[in-house]
Amino acid sequence: MRDRGSCLSIKLKSDMPVNIPILLTWLRVALIPLMVGVLYLPDSWLGPFDKSLASTLIFIVAALTDWIDGFLARRWNQTSAFGAFLDPVADKLMVAGALLVLIEFGRVNAVIAFIIIGREITISALREWMAQIGASKSVAVSSLGKIKTMAQMTAIPMLLYYDNFFGLDTRIWGQWLLLIAAVLTVWSMFYYLRKAWPLIKESGGNLL
Repeated sequence: MRDRGSCLSIKLKSDMPVNIPILLTWLRVALIPLMVGVLYLPDSWLGPFDKSLASTLIFIVAALTDWIDGFLARRWNQTSAFGAFLDPVADKLMVAGALLVLIEFGRVNAVIAFIIIGREITISALREWMAQIGASKSVAVSSLGKIKTMAQMTAIPMLLYYDNFFGLDTRIWGQWLLLIAAVLTVWSMFYYLRKAWPLIKESGGNLL
């Protein structure tokens, strides 16, 4: 009997794997313009509250695909180098897209948002370089990074919603959680850079 996961996986001529986990990751990428675009719809199409609610729900669905695609990839043994590359890229695009639109609507401090975006770019570049030299374990996701991600992924939907939710003022809580995420962002960035520093010195500081 063929493995259930293998029945849901094909390969293109380019040898790029196509399976349910990767399709879910592509779905996450496709949801980004929807999450952003719905906020710019005319009020005659959708009221301000409904636009914020729709954007929040789209973000939550996109975030859930991040957990589901990883779970299915491991469960069905459909992990791949392409999937390992695409998944974090989709995550960074989703977070950056949300933060940029939140800046545009004045719901987020631009400095805090760009600290988070800058860190994501820096650590992504560092991880890519470490993977190329076969030392990716040196910058594996830490507990600090996971806490940062939890704070960030809780703050963003709160700020997209930007209203009271059963008595909870998501505007205030979202701002505080994003500030915490920004502090943890800088802390975790220095943590990863410190772990990678011996190899950076060994390479003469040449990361290209």
